Amino acid sequence: QVQLVESGGGSVQPGDSLRLSCAASGSILRIYTMGWYRQAPGKQRELVATSTSGSSTSYAGPVKGRFTISRDNAKNTVYLQMNSLKPEDTAVYYCHAAIVAMGGQFPQNYWGQGTQVTVSS
Repeated sequence: QVQLVESGGGSVQPGDSLRLSCAASGSILRIYTMGWYRQAPGKQRELVATSTSGSSTSYAGPVKGRFTISRDNAKNTVYLQMNSLKPEDTAVYYCHAAIVAMGGQFPQNYWGQGTQVTVSS
């Protein structure tokens, strides 16, 4: 069984920074894309940033230049460094990964449990 466990959320003031972590564990054969999504109250879940297995990255427009995604393939972990946080960044942040589990042939989508990020003065 494969699990994604997130950490690092919290409550901060505008302009502050936070770093989210997400570690994949279990019967993993291979991890492809890892990324972060977020869902604000009353809104749909939206893509924040992704990182391919070759470490190519992409970002949603509102976070470009402020957020940085990185991954440590040896630790099956993806990070999201969030700088210059704004109140509109307030949301539950979810980790996502496309993983081929042991015994499997094709990547499946896995999600973390979500971690709350609140930006408020």
